Amino acid sequence: MKTAILMYGTIVYTIFLGVFLYLIGFVANVLVPKGINDGIEGPMSTAIIINVSLIMLFAVQHTIMARSRFKRWFTKVVPQSAERSTFVLITAAILMLMFWQWRPMTGIAWDIENPYARILMYSLSGFGWGLALLSTFLINHFDLFGLRQVVLQFFGKEYNPVPTKVVSLYRMVRNPLMLGFIIAFWATPTMTMGHLLFAITYTSYILVGIQFEERTLSNELGEVYRAYRKRTPMLIPTLTLGERSIEHHSDAMPSKGN
Repeated sequence: MKTAILMYGTIVYTIFLGVFLYLIGFVANVLVPKGINDGIEGPMSTAIIINVSLIMLFAVQHTIMARSRFKRWFTKVVPQSAERSTFVLITAAILMLMFWQWRPMTGIAWDIENPYARILMYSLSGFGWGLALLSTFLINHFDLFGLRQVVLQFFGKEYNPVPTKVVSLYRMVRNPLMLGFIIAFWATPTMTMGHLLFAITYTSYILVGIQFEERTLSNELGEVYRAYRKRTPMLIPTLTLGERSIEHHSDAMPSKGN
């Protein structure tokens, strides 16, 4: 059983890495079989309904499965060590469904023609993806994607959430992971209507999801988190690196995306 769970978690982690890389190509509409602007274009109203529904499916899954009450129920169905991996696997499946069923909307919202400006926008997009990935390592990448949990159970060690000290980027902004996604979604030299819908809908979800997570953290950590929240910006970084002594464990993605 331990070996099976370890293999399960490892396979899920590998699948999600592939899906994450595909997401980068999907949003940029490069190097993947089907990007955000690819496919047969149909009626605008149908495309909006389908595309928004796909993103809402992602949002609902994250909102429900990230809650403590759901986790208590869910770990009666799956082994506790595999709970996070299962969350990640469902996330990957929903993203793959979105890649498959996304409807292109190729009308142009803006198109930057200057070659240097285009390079700048692509660079910003790459910076955003890099920031998102780096942020996962600052809050323990392998715990976030379920690999640490299955390795610990394999060696018979008890799992404890990783207390993440507020260091580096988290001293400048409370949500660098989500900031990275927002930059990556919006930084494009050619913004189609489909890409714009994607960016608006996902950004809206991120802003709402942050409120849910920070409310949970305030309830769990009390005044120490509320003080950190007052002195550290939510999404617009500050260059002031004062002392940040609180510890917290982020229970949201993309990554968990919430």
